[in-house]
Amino acid sequence: MFKRKGRSIKVKATKAKKIIDAEACCCFWLCSGQILKNLKELAESLEEMSDEIFNYHVNQTKNDFANWVGDVFKEKKLATDLKRAKTAKIAAKRVRARIK
Repeated sequence: MFKRKGRSIKVKATKAKKIIDAEACCCFWLCSGQILKNLKELAESLEEMSDEIFNYHVNQTKNDFANWVGDVFKEKKLATDLKRAKTAKIAAKRVRARIK
């Protein structure tokens, strides 16, 4: 999950690919130990993600991916789309559509 230490979240843009990286304190930590810093890495991870890992982060009580995307990247529409995704593959397609 992403971490905040009582300060506002800042993101930096990589101009060449227009991919925004979260600051180190706001990266997403998967329960598997993998660390994600941007939407491209999220899409790639979701495409290969096991159901077990996906269900750890997305269930009836939470959606860590939607929260991260909305809070860190301020992508409210994508966050809403991720809340509706019931599988990692569907979530990956929605992230890919956003970063194209």
